[in-house]
Parts: sequence; structure tokens; C-alpha cells
Amino acid sequence: MKGKVLITGITGQDGSYLAELMLADGYEVHGMQRRTSTVTTERINHIMHNPENANKVETHYGDLADANSIVLLLNKIKPDMVINLGSMSHVKVSFDIPEYTAQVTGVAPLRILESLRALDMLHVRFYQASSSEMFGISPAPQNEETKMLPQSPYGCAKLYAYLITKAYRKGYGAWASNGILFNHESPRRGENFVTKKIVRAAVRIKMGKQKKVVLGNLKAMRDWGHAKDYMRAVKLIIEHDKPDDFVVASGEHFSVEYFAQRVFGAMSMHFEDYLETSADYFRPNEVPDLLGDSTKIRQVLGWKPEYTFDTLVQEMINETWNDEIKR
Repeated sequence: MKGKVLITGITGQDGSYLAELMLADGYEVHGMQRRTSTVTTERINHIMHNPENANKVETHYGDLADANSIVLLLNKIKPDMVINLGSMSHVKVSFDIPEYTAQVTGVAPLRILESLRALDMLHVRFYQASSSEMFGISPAPQNEETKMLPQSPYGCAKLYAYLITKAYRKGYGAWASNGILFNHESPRRGENFVTKKIVRAAVRIKMGKQKKVVLGNLKAMRDWGHAKDYMRAVKLIIEHDKPDDFVVASGEHFSVEYFAQRVFGAMSMHFEDYLETSADYFRPNEVPDLLGDSTKIRQVLGWKPEYTFDTLVQEMINETWNDEIKR
């Protein structure tokens, strides 16, 4: 066994891919999940129920808004690494629940770091999932030195978490790193995120199950990569010989409209024939253009994406199609 890793947000898109990577490399994986009245483990059931992972993976109930549950888990597991992927992660929704977003997305990393400090565990490697939304309206391209001007409660909360991680590294000598990840998608993306919403709508329209797709700002430019590639980057960052901060991005950006055109075009449909727009899907503050410069991680850690924009889109279409057939 290479060591114990605690992953918050293990039931999400990123957590599920990272758990697969860590298990494949010989780590013992522990995940934190919130207690809810509905099943939330769909993305990791194949991991949990795989006989090959017996005694190698376990989930624990906890909550990033509850410092006591964090302390109890750290004491119980005694991890070698803590990877914080848990968050209220939807930018538009963060405008509706800003205080909750601040608590879970912004203050929760402080709770983890302070728990590690109180338990004399600052040697434990800590990774904070930071976001390109921290850059906000700073002109593209953006790298580790770009001024951060977030425009949403989510972006502001992520910026606090990013800065507190750096502060604990400098002030207390914590082994604490940030990965500033640009948009990353996959077939496991939540259905209220625009890429998955577009793909699912296109598939359902092609199948005759749906007539229209309702979207907001079509002109927003985003740097889209595959979550699987980006979780490889996270693994490289936390295994690096020293803590540091890295931008993770594809280096290409496309508009929401172009993404939709490619998805519908792949199924021989014209996106504009099925489009409706609604003010409900516009943000109070829009971020026009996010384009990452990931030169540092490519040079220092040797990371580069394996997926292209087109292979990402095609995989999302194929797996969504298969899922709709099963419904």
C-alpha cells in the first residue's frame, strides 16, 4: 500500500475519477460523503462493489460545514493525504445561496487545515481544488500570476480557500497545494451543468423524447478539458516533492454556442432549430472568457491532456446515449 488518502467529494465527477486513479496505483482510499435521504453514490458504486477493492476503499459520513466531523475523520483514518474536492460547485446556484456557498466552498478548506494544525498533522499532504472562476474578468489567457477578479459568490469563496491554503503553507509550514482547474467535463458531469445539459438534450431530441433545449449566455468562452485528464494532474500535484500551485487547462477555448453546435452537429442536427434562451439561466455577473495557460504544470510535472475537445464531446454523447437507452 502506498498510503491512505482521504477524498472529500468522492461521490462527485472528480472524486470518482480520482478514486479510480488512486486505487489503481495502490493507495487505500477513504471518502467523505454527506448523509442524505437519497442515494448519491451512483458514480462510485462500481468502485465500492468491485471485489478487487475489498478493504481498499471506504466511505465515511461527514460534512464540510461541521468541523467536528472533520476532526473525527482525521483521527479515525490518519491519512497521508487529504484531497478536498467537496464544494457547492455550481456558479449560477451560488448567487441563490451565497452564504451556504461561502461556508462549504470557502470556509471548509480552512476547517480542514485548522483541524490538521490542531491535531499536529500539518505534515499530511493537503490539496485544495481551486477554480478558474477565481480569475473572473481578468483578460485571457490566465496563469498562476494573473490577477484574480472573481464575479460570483462561488468564485469569491474559491479565492478565499485558495489564499488560506497558501497562508497555511507559508505561515505554518503546511504541506498544502492548490490546483487551479479550468472547466472539466465528462459523462459523469452533473446534469445541471451546461455541457451535460446540452449533450443530454441533443440525445433526447434525437430519440424523440424532448423538443427543445433552454440555455442562457451562449457567448461565454470556456477552456474545456476532460475530468479524467485533470484528475491525473491532481495526482501529480499531490505527489510532487514540494507543495505548490498549478493551473490545469487545455489551452483552447470555445463558446457555449460552439460546444452546442458541435454536439448537435455530431448527430446531424442544427442546434439553432431546437434552441430557446431564458433570462433565468443568465448570471447577475457574467465571466466572458476563461483560457488557461498551463505551461508550469506541463514543464514542472510533465502533465499534458490525453483527450481533445472532440474526443471529450464524442465520449459524452456516446455514454449519454447509452444511459438514455437504459432509462
